Amino acid sequence: MRATSSVIVGRVAETGLLSNALDTASRRSGRAVFFVGDAGIGKSRLAGECAYRAYERGMPVLRGRATSTGLVVPFRPLIEALSSRFRAAGTPTDPELDPYRPALARLVPEWRQGPSPGYPETVVELAEALLRLLSVLGQEHGCVILLEDLHDSDTETIAVVEYVVDNVADLPVLLLGTLRPEPGVALDLVRSAERRQVATVRELAPLGDADVREMTASCLEAAPDEVPQATHERLAGRAGGNPYLVEVLLADLLDSGQLRRADGRWEEHANPDASVPTGVVRSWSRRLDRFDEPVRELLLCAATLGSRFSVTVLQTVTGFDDRTLFSHLRSAVEANIIAPDGADPDRYTFRHALTAEALVASLAPAERAATARRAALSLAAAENELGDEQRQLMATLQLAGGDRHGAARQFAGVGRRMLAAGASGSAVTLLERARSLAHESDLRGITESLAVSHAEAGELDTALALTAELAPVPPRSDAAEQRGETHIRIAWAAVMAERVDEAAGQIRTARSMLGTAVRPELAAALDVVEGHLALLPGHAGHGQQKCAQDAARRAAAVAEERSLPVVACQAWQLLALLSRERGFDEADACLERMLAVSEQHALPVWRVEALVRLGANTFMRTGDPARLETARTAAQSLGALVPTQTVDGLLAMNAVMRGEWDGAHEIIERSVAASARVRNLGAHRYLLLASAALAAHRGRRRDLDRAMVRFRRAGGEESLLVPLQLGLCRAFAALLEEDREGALADLDASLAWEREHPSFFYLSGRYGLRPLLRTLDGRGGRAELDSILESPGADLAWNQLFLRLAEGVLHGRAGDAERAVRSVQAAFADAAAFPLARHLGLRLVAGAALAEGWGEPVSWLRASEEYFYGAGIQPVAAACRAALRQAGASVGQHRGGWDRIPAPLRTSGVTPREYEVFVLLAERPGNQQIARRLSISPRTVEKHMASLLNKTGRADRAALCEFSAECAAERD
Repeated sequence: MRATSSVIVGRVAETGLLSNALDTASRRSGRAVFFVGDAGIGKSRLAGECAYRAYERGMPVLRGRATSTGLVVPFRPLIEALSSRFRAAGTPTDPELDPYRPALARLVPEWRQGPSPGYPETVVELAEALLRLLSVLGQEHGCVILLEDLHDSDTETIAVVEYVVDNVADLPVLLLGTLRPEPGVALDLVRSAERRQVATVRELAPLGDADVREMTASCLEAAPDEVPQATHERLAGRAGGNPYLVEVLLADLLDSGQLRRADGRWEEHANPDASVPTGVVRSWSRRLDRFDEPVRELLLCAATLGSRFSVTVLQTVTGFDDRTLFSHLRSAVEANIIAPDGADPDRYTFRHALTAEALVASLAPAERAATARRAALSLAAAENELGDEQRQLMATLQLAGGDRHGAARQFAGVGRRMLAAGASGSAVTLLERARSLAHESDLRGITESLAVSHAEAGELDTALALTAELAPVPPRSDAAEQRGETHIRIAWAAVMAERVDEAAGQIRTARSMLGTAVRPELAAALDVVEGHLALLPGHAGHGQQKCAQDAARRAAAVAEERSLPVVACQAWQLLALLSRERGFDEADACLERMLAVSEQHALPVWRVEALVRLGANTFMRTGDPARLETARTAAQSLGALVPTQTVDGLLAMNAVMRGEWDGAHEIIERSVAASARVRNLGAHRYLLLASAALAAHRGRRRDLDRAMVRFRRAGGEESLLVPLQLGLCRAFAALLEEDREGALADLDASLAWEREHPSFFYLSGRYGLRPLLRTLDGRGGRAELDSILESPGADLAWNQLFLRLAEGVLHGRAGDAERAVRSVQAAFADAAAFPLARHLGLRLVAGAALAEGWGEPVSWLRASEEYFYGAGIQPVAAACRAALRQAGASVGQHRGGWDRIPAPLRTSGVTPREYEVFVLLAERPGNQQIARRLSISPRTVEKHMASLLNKTGRADRAALCEFSAECAAERD
């Protein structure tokens, strides 16, 4: 008889919690639940019950478990969870997942495309991709992901779990995790999630006496009152309410014959003074003694390898042939000690982790160490064929066998390979383990690798502290060269984190270590890091940038000559940034070279980076988004979420400038929330800026103010985007409210900021809109315009529109009407892609043309009025009508416009002109402000107000303003 319970006992509250969580997940209200408890307390039983109930509801279940062997395998529980689902149901084919397949290929082998290197996605990108996958799987009935033994999990998996926990609330997903209450990152995550109220945590208490009796009865297939009192007292006293221990001790009683069924009832025949097991270890020792010696040896070897073990490794250690090996494994399975691992056909698992621990503990210390040494030597004989997981196992066995230094070298080797593969969190875990075991001769190199791992894991302060602890090395020695390379890599991490002082300090230390006779390869890497540092706020300066450019050219030459393609791409990227102040042709040449190097050496990440930057330059020069779309396709094909979101920000801004407002809104919506979740701060800020620009260019002040609040909260006003915020958003909003002085004030503020913080943004108005406005009001002249025309910013199609109009104004003012008209016509030809800017330019120059008698100002004003009226930007449309009247031109009435009035107002008799006043009331302006914005008299505003109060039935102006705000919210 198997001494296992077929029912869950004593967990009514927990099963009720699971039922409720499954219900809410099926209604697209996701939840994270964690069960915390000691080994054997029943966490896996509850996970199994959850899976069973989910299957009954038709919900997909993904189930994975961390390994208890101490081996560090990034994402192992997640890989197992996805495999458990896809082996049975196949991989999903939903088009919605297409952008995420390359990232998910790290977890789903079926989605890997060939051996070529792919995009090394960040943990957060992978987590976002997993979240999308779970959402797709659960779109019909909800889905469940079960992750067990998280206390044994790698740091990358914990980071993914944290992301899912924080973002699962609105998705049809239940995340259930189990773990022991052991200090570590998993328990820290669970406690933090509980404090933030984004997860439900239940700590499983031991079973009470009545529950132990009920469980025993279930195992014996009997009624509770049929359990002998002596048996119950023995189990309740020794198991401590732990369900697993209840089963183990009960199995020992059954196997030894101390508990048996006679005459239709259970009887215990144990002598209280007899030698009976006093714990699980002795219980398992007795059970082992009943097996044949080969089966006993196999189980002890398997337990030495961990609670989950590879059949291949076990065969290497035992030397059994296939037939003998699987015969003994069958015996152990029939004894209910082990079971095939459903997630991996090469693995078996002990029925409980405590089983393996108890079996190992049943050995004498000397025998335990000898078994571990024998297993380690067996693996060492095949060392060249071992993967990183097997090497970690060998290190664990070496440590158990007493070879601390050998174990340290194995852990360090695997840790360095994981660092090279981008798994910096797992690298830290292994290298810290190696450092605690290492011989003095290995300690320096391991500590240097550990410092780099911490830096690349985002733990820069820890990395700096480790390097400070290192003993000095002789200058210009091999050790100094290795130390210098360590400082270079930490400096790069500091530059990426915009830690200017720390980066500069690491560069100084590296140079002092390496001296003047530096290997060209290291000199190139150092030059590139130093060059990127020169571009950071607070460190930039023209002299430094000139030195950085010279150094970057040297680095590019050395890197290409010595086949260092990554350093070459870094150098060409830096040169492209530095060259933009001399023009886009030179910058594009650098990027084309970067693209060629990346394609020649199969570096997909750098290829995407080159395409993105080339696309951005093309978009700025011509307004054409085609090359940006190509870059987005390339990024998406790699599953590169961060570059994809970066391109989306540029595409959104391009759509705003082209007047494609619905398209801009769609792009922003698809990426703005995801960019915040994956902490892609640069792209997130730019998308928020595009949202602000969208509101500004539509003349929606309230929307702009809300967008600016979001931009500020994301740190936008401490970023290099401030000039665009002022010049491309606020200044345009002011112009669309007919406030030229306000627009100029914003543009002046933008220029002042740029002078204090040199940047390479050319759309801030400094090179286009500001010169036009200064020319119109007489503050700018020919010398100022000529100076700007010589700058790279003048090459942008957006800026050329305003600069050509400024030239036209100057020609007209000088009496050269023919050249003035040609300049305006050239501006219109160049600005076909930018309808709002084109018509705003017409509105701005028409006044000068009317006053100075050149061009066709009346037709320009008519075209502008028609455009802005159709766009719903009434202040500019009204100003155009007023200018036409002043010019003595007839002004046609728009008999249309009724379709824009909400039905309740339309049926109340509100006219289009009254509706224009009503819309502005949401901002609670005075009559004078409304009059200025609509280019009508205050008296006319008073009449419209009186009519609106009468037609809407509102008691006073405050109530009417509140009604307008409500209608505005409905329009939004």
